Amino acid sequence: MVSAPRRVTPDEARDRLVGQLGLRAMRASAGAEGAREVLAALRLIQLDPLDRVGTNADLVAMARVDGLKRGGIYDALMPGHAFEHFAKERCLVPAEGFPYYRALAARRPWLRLHSRYEAIPEAAIEAVYADVAERGPLTAGDLDDHGRAAPLDLSGWKTTTKVGTMALRVLWARCRVVVSGRRGRDKLYDLPERALGAVAEAAAPVEFARWALLERVEAAGLLSVNAGPQWSMLSETRTGALVGELVSQGLLERVQVGENARIYLAPRGFLDRRFGDDDGQMRILGPLDPLLWDRKLVEHAFGFEYIWEVYKPAAQRRWGYYVCPLLHHGRLVGRFEGHVEAGELVVDRLWREEGAAFDERAWQACRERHASQLEI
Repeated sequence: MVSAPRRVTPDEARDRLVGQLGLRAMRASAGAEGAREVLAALRLIQLDPLDRVGTNADLVAMARVDGLKRGGIYDALMPGHAFEHFAKERCLVPAEGFPYYRALAARRPWLRLHSRYEAIPEAAIEAVYADVAERGPLTAGDLDDHGRAAPLDLSGWKTTTKVGTMALRVLWARCRVVVSGRRGRDKLYDLPERALGAVAEAAAPVEFARWALLERVEAAGLLSVNAGPQWSMLSETRTGALVGELVSQGLLERVQVGENARIYLAPRGFLDRRFGDDDGQMRILGPLDPLLWDRKLVEHAFGFEYIWEVYKPAAQRRWGYYVCPLLHHGRLVGRFEGHVEAGELVVDRLWREEGAAFDERAWQACRERHASQLEI
């Protein structure tokens, strides 16, 4: 029999989430070492290519680590400490997770790539693999010319026509190559055994779903059992027997926040964890920061409504194109939209949250710190 969920107040949920997700104080380690510690703690750092005031991966790291510049997250983690793959959408994943992905890719076609790329000749895929093996790490632009093919329509997005680039993506999906770094804005691909070392040859000790679910709950802090993007890659697991098994084994806990009927999964001991003191710094959060994954939870625990409107037509936006929340003393106190122009961090708009204490000095220090991280 499954026990009743533990009930916590919104204030308690907010306090635990801020601590669990590393937003009370900067890591003691700065720079590359701090970035590696952040990935180990968060389990996932979601990727997005848009760069207005740093990419989402930059913003996630900068909110938690001092001494890290724009783009430095990739240099800090690759090669050796991380790889890219689908998790909560496309993410940076700790290197230790690679055996689980490789085992999953070997058992079944990876997501939608199998059917959409099945027209690519297997000979071309093997030729690209040989190219990477001989000359890697390589960007897609470094590959030998393997001809052209008709572009594929991926939910309205047209793919490249280059067979070599298509083949490279198939190899990446199959975990035969990995992203091992960046050259400017281009991704570098290499063999897993070169990029990740011995971990690339290790065996996965448990099934992917079991490992990934425990990782995802740690990454979220509180993971709603309701469907949503926070369950990306694990939608089948959400409705299967595994959730109940892990709860029965005491590896996960069921939680309710306030009088809300939603049920959340929390890591074992989550509600009894204690975290350090708040350092008083205001933080800029990336739109895909793990604190913001579950917008309904954010609204319930923080009293803050957040919508990322980057893909909405301008006329339909309530706030703006690329708006970042501001966290201070464990509360979401405002939001801002900005960009870099002529070597300066420009604040396009600033919204102070109604009813929240907004510290102007902390905001000024936050802007100055962020500008220095952008190397402005």
